[in-house]
Amino acid sequence: MLNLAVIVLLSYLAGSIPSGVLVSKAVNGSDIREHGSGNMGGTNVMRVLGWKYGLLVILLDALKGVLAVIVIARLYYGSFPFPNQTPFDDFTLVQIIAGLSVMAGHIWTIFGNFKGGKGIATGLGFLLVISTIDLLIGVGVFIIVVSASRYVSLGSIMATLAIPIAMIIRANVFHVEIIGYHTLLPFLFGVFLIVLFTHRHNIARLIAGSENKISFHKKH
Repeated sequence: MLNLAVIVLLSYLAGSIPSGVLVSKAVNGSDIREHGSGNMGGTNVMRVLGWKYGLLVILLDALKGVLAVIVIARLYYGSFPFPNQTPFDDFTLVQIIAGLSVMAGHIWTIFGNFKGGKGIATGLGFLLVISTIDLLIGVGVFIIVVSASRYVSLGSIMATLAIPIAMIIRANVFHVEIIGYHTLLPFLFGVFLIVLFTHRHNIARLIAGSENKISFHKKH
């Protein structure tokens, strides 16, 4: 149990690393949380500092998710502390737990008074390992929605919804055998619900027609 607790803690701390704040301070000495929407995520960095720095932050945040499920999860050893009723082996289940922990760290960072980003890029990082094909489909949906609407928030919501839907279609229409399907599916819908929660203010602005559209040009 102690070993699993260490993995959860380390994953949470990895997720808590404020990539957006670190990049903004390195670029011009400012705190990105004091500009734009006040969010430390890649979208706000993109609006304030330009698309290159925004993409850098998105990449760094995604790498936190990859780090948790590929590196930190490998610290696991011994027998699982409670009965594993899932179709996954113990290590895959540990990866899922580490992935949720790193996402929680990003959303509620200990380095920012428990107020961080919205978890999209970090979630993308660990889902790339856990559910690669469905994640890539979600990325495609994100690109299409953002290109058409210029709303990153809408693209993020639709992309995370597309991931479990893609899995349902692959399993039930194309009859692809997906290991752990009945465990992964509710897990992916759970991630979607987390994204809905972190984007609740964006959803309100989308409904009101006041949500900001993305720009790829640096603002001065």
